[in-house]
Amino acid sequence: MQKSGKDGISKRARPDSPADGFHTPEKRVSAWQDADPDRLHPRFWGTEQLCCFLCRQGFDDPELQGCFRENQMTGSVLPFIDEPYLEKMGVRCLPVRTKLLLCLRKLEQTCTDVMKVFNDPIHGHFEMHPLLVRIIDTPQFQRLRYIKQLGGTYYVFPGASHNRFEHSLGVGHLAGRLVRALQERQPELDINQRDILCVQIAGLCHDLGHGPFSHMFDGRFIPLANPKSKWKHEQASVKMFDYLIVSNELGPVMEYYGLRLPEDTEFIKEQIGGPTKTNDCSWPYRGRPKEKSFLYEIVANQRNGVDVDKWDYFARDCHHLGIQNNFDYERFIKFARVCKVDNEKHICTRDKEVGNLYDMFYTRNCLHRRAYQHKVGNIIETMITDAFLKADKYIKIKGSKGKEYHLSTAIEDMQAYTKLTDDIFLTILRSDLPELHEAQEILRKIECRDLYKYLGETKPREGKEIKEEQYDKLSAEIAASKPETESQDVGLMAEDFIVDVINMDYGMKEKNPINNVRFYCKSDITKAVKITKEQVSKFLPEKFAEQLIRVYCKKMDKESIDVARKYFVKWCMDKDFSKPQDGDVVAPELTPMKEDWNQDGDKEAEQSFKKSLF
Repeated sequence: MQKSGKDGISKRARPDSPADGFHTPEKRVSAWQDADPDRLHPRFWGTEQLCCFLCRQGFDDPELQGCFRENQMTGSVLPFIDEPYLEKMGVRCLPVRTKLLLCLRKLEQTCTDVMKVFNDPIHGHFEMHPLLVRIIDTPQFQRLRYIKQLGGTYYVFPGASHNRFEHSLGVGHLAGRLVRALQERQPELDINQRDILCVQIAGLCHDLGHGPFSHMFDGRFIPLANPKSKWKHEQASVKMFDYLIVSNELGPVMEYYGLRLPEDTEFIKEQIGGPTKTNDCSWPYRGRPKEKSFLYEIVANQRNGVDVDKWDYFARDCHHLGIQNNFDYERFIKFARVCKVDNEKHICTRDKEVGNLYDMFYTRNCLHRRAYQHKVGNIIETMITDAFLKADKYIKIKGSKGKEYHLSTAIEDMQAYTKLTDDIFLTILRSDLPELHEAQEILRKIECRDLYKYLGETKPREGKEIKEEQYDKLSAEIAASKPETESQDVGLMAEDFIVDVINMDYGMKEKNPINNVRFYCKSDITKAVKITKEQVSKFLPEKFAEQLIRVYCKKMDKESIDVARKYFVKWCMDKDFSKPQDGDVVAPELTPMKEDWNQDGDKEAEQSFKKSLF
């Protein structure tokens, strides 16, 4: 049996007792347990010690002191005290409650445990609460060190070697900064230490469920390995969080640091994966009441997409990719306020920051166009996916109760999924199993840069976008689009073509996300207002979504590639898509046949300009 210490926490669960019995000075995040009893941490104060402290701070009113004694208030409840709590105790005067709450919060923050300092290339030096450090120092979180943040993009941008681990640290840090800024700016919001810890934990753990090569796993591999599955990494993050808490026995540690279970764990999971309630009601969340609705907009903002997750990956990815970041999250934090909108509290910003937010979504769009949806990066991820599909049933991963899982089924068991990282690439590549030969050949081609060949890019006309249920038929359509002028027969089949359909938007499909952001003005900082695009600038985009279609060929010889490009151009003509940029070069005999492909845009613009002068 494990022995319990004087604080009631098992030796394994104590914040300063690592499981392996060893610690460095940084690991020893708290030392007050062994201090002089007369200088106990406030959390261990009795009622009289707490009353003496309040008396020294000027709260010596006998009636107030009597409220604390009658309710037998001790230091253990400090993390749970908020304004309604004090009112329920009998502290009826609102100014007194406000001052008392501020005093108790300062006490909790001043006497908090020693933080651990991290040095990050994006955010510099920042501190992490001991509870966050305990979560970080688990196998489930450390797994993120071995999952590339940008997946196959690393094969295109040599600097993109960063991992989900450091991104998660950054999101946890920024979540804490934003919620603390709101707490200091608006004490009436009743943001307490529990709220801050829960928001930071959600930021820290929001990506626990990512699979090998990040979005490639849930965006490409799983849909092909199991077409009926609706699985997303957010669901896995929630399951992995539960597994992390249980397998590392962190429940008592969370309670020790002031969290209430299961209420607070529910709140954390709701921030990551959305509401869990299925019944129809006005407020779908369980973790926090409607009065604290704004807390759900910090880590993953479902309302408009303005959240700390984006702030970190914009700054981090731009830094490693060598791309300019046009969004300044520091200004957003400075101007962030909570205002009431339609009877709910939402995070708003100053009216003059509307341009900064358009820059944020423009930066997102630039990153997708230049990096995340890079034509070479995408085809490399497609090839890795092909290799994983061929290797799927031959890969065995041991999970709970000794049960074995495959690549596509490891998502069903978190013990097995914990073992699944980017290193599966090398596991397949170096395996001696003859069944993995086909998968190995594909991965060797990636290493030798012998990639599927890019044929071109096109766009459908507005309103004629390709639906998801049509994707499987596209390769066959191209194979059937043999130009009449083409005499060569190289035997191109549907399986020789890969069609990659990419839906680009500002995060809310065809909608403008800024329409869901509210602002406040200098003249009245309590009133939330909407700012339309027309009030900002005429240079802003008219459309907020478009579809790109890229086509690749698996055949590598020059003759096949030349013919395949003509098939692609003819397919674009048949489907009434836009002309590929190199269409006039690769198929000069075809492009003149489509009239609207040969209109001179410059002449049309010149004629329109001349007409406007008269």
